[in-house]
Amino acid sequence: MRKQVLILSLLTLLLALPASAQPQGRRPGHRRHAPKKELCAQLYNYRHLIGDSAKYAANHVEVFKQLKEMGFDYIEAACYNKDGRFYGVSPEQFKKDCQDAGLTPLSSHATHGINEQERANHDFTEVMKWWTVAIDAHKRAGFAYLVSPWTPTPKTEAEAQTICDYHNEVGQRCAAAGIKYGYHNHSGEFQNKVGEETWYDFFMQHTDPQYVFSQLDVYWTMMAQKSPVECFKKYPGRFKLLHIKDKHELGESGMVGFDAIFRYAETAGLEHYVVEIENTDGTIDIMEATRRSAEYLNRSPFVKASYAK
Repeated sequence: MRKQVLILSLLTLLLALPASAQPQGRRPGHRRHAPKKELCAQLYNYRHLIGDSAKYAANHVEVFKQLKEMGFDYIEAACYNKDGRFYGVSPEQFKKDCQDAGLTPLSSHATHGINEQERANHDFTEVMKWWTVAIDAHKRAGFAYLVSPWTPTPKTEAEAQTICDYHNEVGQRCAAAGIKYGYHNHSGEFQNKVGEETWYDFFMQHTDPQYVFSQLDVYWTMMAQKSPVECFKKYPGRFKLLHIKDKHELGESGMVGFDAIFRYAETAGLEHYVVEIENTDGTIDIMEATRRSAEYLNRSPFVKASYAK
């Protein structure tokens, strides 16, 4: 009897304790919050919402607000205009728009190709006038990285070398302005050949690592049946940015080995990764796909909180 009274007394005392003092097992229905990680969103994801000046003016406040609420701190722009503006606004205004939402302009996709005459003459004088304006605009907007999202496939090794020389010069000019310059691949760079090498290998071997990094798009690399990890091993330290992408939202298809990709982040030289979602499967909208992708990265133990150097 005394034993029963003692047990009852202990239970009564335990129940009287404040919640903070009670044993902290996981309660039914309790959802652990995933750790906060540095996330960057590619604004191309939202092109149907902010992809031109009119759409941007109408929708950017809400889009930026939702990105911040999902846990994003950085953005990568995808709408630099030839007049030195972003989404129809000045560099200073674009920077302010981001900052007002608690976002930081990190990277931007912008480029200008060289025409047949420029390639034949190895003369970049005119096109560098465009880059002078573009680099200045990116610096004023606060971007740390500027990325060319495409380049023409060369027909000869000589033409390939000229294109590489062109990117080297752009990279030198960006470096002089305090901006890091890179190139973003699709699948074609791995499928097209320059001599006996893929165009991607030729490009990596003939551009200066000091001035040109690779923003590897891991999805398009996989679509070309190439391994992102093997790229990291072959060109260690060249991958300051990555495009983290899946068929739709991240982690759903099982096609991309994100765990291995992030395990080799140090070999890659990773400083930041950018989430790109080109489309959804039609059952959810792009903002929901973005939310799920952010949750996937935050709950994945193989993704570090930050890769910033």
